[in-house]
Amino acid sequence: MQRVLKTIQNAPYRSSQLVMKQVAQVLPLPIPPVLQGPGMVRRFPEIIAISGVNKVLVVTDKPLHKMGLLDSFLCSLETNGIDAIVFDKVQPNPTFENIEDGLALYYRSNCQGIVAFGGGSPIDCAKIIAAKVTNRKSIEKMRGLFKLTRRLPPFFAIPTTAGTGSEATICAVITDLKNHEKFVISDPKLVPLATVFDPELSVGLPPSLTATTGMDALTHAVEAYIGKYDTAFVKEKALNATEIIINNLEDTYHNGQDLELRLKMAQASFDAGLAFTRAYVGYVHAIAHAMGGFYGVPHGLANAIILPYILEFSKKAAEKKLAELAFYAGLGEAMYDDETLAELFIEKIKSMNLHMGIPTTIYALKEKDIPELAKRILKEGNPTYPVPRIMNYQECCDILRQLCPERAPEA
Repeated sequence: MQRVLKTIQNAPYRSSQLVMKQVAQVLPLPIPPVLQGPGMVRRFPEIIAISGVNKVLVVTDKPLHKMGLLDSFLCSLETNGIDAIVFDKVQPNPTFENIEDGLALYYRSNCQGIVAFGGGSPIDCAKIIAAKVTNRKSIEKMRGLFKLTRRLPPFFAIPTTAGTGSEATICAVITDLKNHEKFVISDPKLVPLATVFDPELSVGLPPSLTATTGMDALTHAVEAYIGKYDTAFVKEKALNATEIIINNLEDTYHNGQDLELRLKMAQASFDAGLAFTRAYVGYVHAIAHAMGGFYGVPHGLANAIILPYILEFSKKAAEKKLAELAFYAGLGEAMYDDETLAELFIEKIKSMNLHMGIPTTIYALKEKDIPELAKRILKEGNPTYPVPRIMNYQECCDILRQLCPERAPEA
C-alpha cells in the first residue's frame, strides 16, 4: 500500500520529466570543436582570430595568473594581433559581484569577446559575463532553462582542470551570497565557440584537486547514465567517460606529470559534460549545490563525497544501469548478475575516494541546518532532475545526517 501511495505522489514528477525527455531528444545542442594536444593553447589564438575580434577579456583566477599559467597564451594572443585584458578576481564559487566586476571591465576596456581560462569557476563566471553583455536582464532572471534571448559575443573556453566539463555544457552555476544558495543558468547559447585540451595546463594541478575534479566528472557521467533522459548519444559519452575515469584517475592522481593521462582525463571530462548537458544530473548535484551555497564547500569535493551515498539510495532503481557501467569499466564479468555488478561499481567509487584521501562526510555540515537544507535540495531536485528514485523529505534528511560529521564518525 505504501509503495502504491508513493507511486501516486510521484506521478506529477514523472509526467513532467516525460515531457522534458521528449524536448531533450529533439533540441539541437551545439558541440564545440576541440583543438587538442600538448602546447595547443599556444595555437588556440589562431582559432580566436577567425571570429574577427581584436580585444578580449580573459576571465581567470588569481592563483592561475600568479603561477604564470596564462603567460604563453597571452603572448600568443599578442602575436595574433589580439589585445588581452585580464580579469582575475573569480572566486572558487563565482558570485554576482564577480559578474558585475568583470562586466564593468569588459565595457571599460571596449572588449569584443571573452575567453575563459581555468577550471569550472572561471568558465562559469565568463559564461555569465558574456550573457550579460548581450542580454540586458538581471542574473536572477536568467535562472533556469532557456532564459537568454540573444547569443553571446564571441566566447571561448580553455579548461585547466578535468572535472566540470563546463567547456561542453549549456550550464553555468552562480552563487547568490545574499540568500546563501547556488543556482544554475542553462541555455544552449552558453556553449563556447571552441575549446582546447592542452595537458600541459593541468600537469601542475595538486593531487587533491586532480582527485576531486576527476570525481566531479565521474558524477556527471554516472548521473547522466542512470537518469531517465538517457539517449544513445548520452549513453555513449557517459560510458566512455566512466571507463576512462575508473581506470585512469588514480594513476593520474599519483602521476600528475603524465601528459597522456592528463589528456585522457580532459576527454573524459568533456564527454561527461556532453552527456549531462543533455541528460541533466541528480541528487548528488542538488546536495552539492546546497553545500556550496550554504557553506562554500568546493563543488567537486562535495560531489565526490556525496556520490556513493546517492548511489546506495538509488541502487535498486538503477541496478541494471549501474551494472552496465561496472561491466563497461571492466569491474566484473558478463556472468555476474546485475546486483553483484552494481555493488562492485559502488564499492569501486568508495575505494577510489579512500585511496585519494577524500573524506566520507561534509566537514562544514551542521545538523541544525539539515531541515532547511533538505527543503532547498528537494526544491532543486524535484521534479527537475530525472532521477531513478525520487527522494522525499525524510529520506533527504536521513542522507544529510549520514553526511554530517556531528553524527557520522570519519572513516
